[in-house]
Amino acid sequence: MLDHVIKGATVVDGTGAPAFTADVGVRDGRIAVIGQVTQEARTTEDATGLVLTPGFVDPHTHYDAQLFWDPYATPSLNHGVTTVVGGNCGFTLAPLHPGRPEDADYTRRMMSRVEGMALVALEQGAPWSWHSFGEYLDALEGRIAVNAGFMVGHCALRRHVMGPEAVGGQPSQEQLAAMVRLLREAMDAGAWGLSTTQSTSHSDGDGQPVASRHARPAELLALSRAVGECEGTQIEAIVAGCLDQFSDAEIDLFVEMSAVAGRPLNWNVLTIDAAVPERVPRQLLASEQARKAGGRVVALTMPILTPMNMSLGTFCALNLIPGWGPVLGLPVPERIRKLRDPDVRAELLRRADSKEAGVFRRLANFGRYVIGDTYSEANAGLTGRVVGDIAEERGQEPFACLVEICAQDDLRTVLWPMPADNDPASWALRAETWQHEDVLLGGSDAGAHLDRMCGAPYTTRFLGDCLRGRRLVGLEQAVKMLTDDPARLFGLRERGRIEEGLHADLVLLDPERIDAGPATLVHDLPGGSPRLDSRALGVRAVWVNGVEAIRDDVVTGAVPGRVLRSGRDTETVSTR
Repeated sequence: MLDHVIKGATVVDGTGAPAFTADVGVRDGRIAVIGQVTQEARTTEDATGLVLTPGFVDPHTHYDAQLFWDPYATPSLNHGVTTVVGGNCGFTLAPLHPGRPEDADYTRRMMSRVEGMALVALEQGAPWSWHSFGEYLDALEGRIAVNAGFMVGHCALRRHVMGPEAVGGQPSQEQLAAMVRLLREAMDAGAWGLSTTQSTSHSDGDGQPVASRHARPAELLALSRAVGECEGTQIEAIVAGCLDQFSDAEIDLFVEMSAVAGRPLNWNVLTIDAAVPERVPRQLLASEQARKAGGRVVALTMPILTPMNMSLGTFCALNLIPGWGPVLGLPVPERIRKLRDPDVRAELLRRADSKEAGVFRRLANFGRYVIGDTYSEANAGLTGRVVGDIAEERGQEPFACLVEICAQDDLRTVLWPMPADNDPASWALRAETWQHEDVLLGGSDAGAHLDRMCGAPYTTRFLGDCLRGRRLVGLEQAVKMLTDDPARLFGLRERGRIEEGLHADLVLLDPERIDAGPATLVHDLPGGSPRLDSRALGVRAVWVNGVEAIRDDVVTGAVPGRVLRSGRDTETVSTR
């Protein structure tokens, strides 16, 4: 007897092949039959007019902590994501040194600063009961609703071996050997490989460059070689040039790391903007050179413009503009005084529009910002209005106008930047770039920057755009880009397609309605901390390993997800 039958669905199987109408029967967590199902089933539903796809795979998330208080990985699961890849950017919650309990506090403060996770949620929402990476994975086993795999973070490896000297120091030969052993132990326990960062935007809770930023190439290559010695592993890496354009040295580093490991290396995120036509060829040069050297470098890019909110009062992307951090890090009264100083504003604008600002130059057009929530009588009626229009009415320069609005709210004003790359030429360039063999959709950062951005709904928003919006990609190809393509990059065993015998990770959706609702601020994290959420529209149901986890955008309470471990659940994707 079958557990469940989905009758008469339009099946888009993830391979890119034309859609077809069929019944799909599920038994014991797997797809048992595709075609005309006549067997008895415990439950049956009519899917006429609905589309059935494989579950989506999000290749870049930071659900490492959230899964402890939210086993459903919302809102990703609501939007059809059945497998998440965590442990990215060099940041993981394990391993933790058993002799230094203070390392857990350091890790929490680092994650709060660098990934925008509420510190109180990290303190109250996770048990912090592990030391080894395997113990961390065991703590999640059997209690999550999504499938989840994790890289092991270079920062955690360095901190475990070197202690506080990990920030600023260089390992001895013995310490480097210990790091390599620790990485191997993590991969033996199921880590998917190594993640690391050299990005200048990544600082710890003390404001210092995170531990992996102090690593020299020899250390990175030693760890990369270890990745190549274990089955089903990968590398994920971030450098400063990911934000704009790689230097020659960064390209060489990526190429050599992938080549010595014999494993794919993916990086995040390729920003596509027709106003900067030289960026895409420069960034993809790393992929071209890697293939010649026996490696593979894959760029992640988002198929939507991710909504972000900002504030002059809390840490956000504005803090990452060169020269802005020291001003925006001042106590609020002093910060307001500085921002009201015309000379300070002029210097900030100069730095924001400079080449060194890289991709953050996109944030410098303050006349295109929209005012979100306000908190003072002086700002009544400004919500939803464009700063440029307000500035014109007041006879002010846009940035000065924005500062005055925010100052009236003690800098609590919510700001929504309008993207400058929402033009037809940029979308045409995106559609062209998506076809490159070393470009993969993803980069949501779901689980991070919780009150500042909401990338998790990229799956449903992209499909809605493909079906009823710009239609840059056909449905079958769009589904493949969200399912089988990432599954093949990571070597997922028996996932990513609708095929008899494979795991029944499935999404049933209404093609007339599939989309994502607007991002709204909710206060549902531990300690009442805020995050941005977005409703899934047109998602009828989501199954994880054959068990219904979502029905009409509501979690069912089931936790059928699995911790996916390298080797067992992933196979080696060799570059050689």
